[in-house]
Amino acid sequence: MSAPIDFHRFEALTFDCYGTLIDWERGIQDALSVLLEGATEVPSRQKLLELFGRYESEAEHGSFKSYRQVLTAVALRMGAACGLDPDRGRADGFAASVGVWPPFPDTVDALRALSERYRLAIVSNVDDDLFAKSADMLGVSFSEIVTAQQVESYKPAPAHFLEALRRLDLPVERVLHVAQSLYHDIAPAKQLGLTCVWVNRRAGRAGGGATPPAVVTPDLEVPDLASLARLVRAH
Repeated sequence: MSAPIDFHRFEALTFDCYGTLIDWERGIQDALSVLLEGATEVPSRQKLLELFGRYESEAEHGSFKSYRQVLTAVALRMGAACGLDPDRGRADGFAASVGVWPPFPDTVDALRALSERYRLAIVSNVDDDLFAKSADMLGVSFSEIVTAQQVESYKPAPAHFLEALRRLDLPVERVLHVAQSLYHDIAPAKQLGLTCVWVNRRAGRAGGGATPPAVVTPDLEVPDLASLARLVRAH
């Protein structure tokens, strides 16, 4: 695996969180198993993830609503798609589950290694309080944290990236964006001129999982965060 980019020219790394650092598909699946308990029309795992991705994207359009509200709406639609009418308590519980979704096994060590060289920042489609619970599991301090709640916008809109650049006070050529979602992250970040690393956590698996499709070419593709940390060390 070669590195076609010069890691020396970057001062900061911006990260998507859910899907890149946090294993959101595992978290979604675990939360759905509780939400859909008793359902008789449960689709395959892949279909459930695709439904989640579609419903989430649709719920994020229009006037801004908190990510808890987005996920509550998603939960109600997921229930209906599986022949259930989940009560509001179950739907709210699905939304709250974000805070216990686990990091990928390589996340903490890789972040610690990268933090020795770069300032680290988060750009995430989430509420502040939900990310705060995830942050406790990530093992590092972030220079900047930009959430959907703060910018009242959801990626792939550019607000997260513009705000992160403003807070970091760096030009785009000094910032490297690292993310799993081509749709939410790589495509809009590339449009703004950011160099991008695609962490292809779904390598070898069919479909796009919980992420809508997008056609874009990242500057570098790695299978996990540990691989990126090794490349930076070697470079």
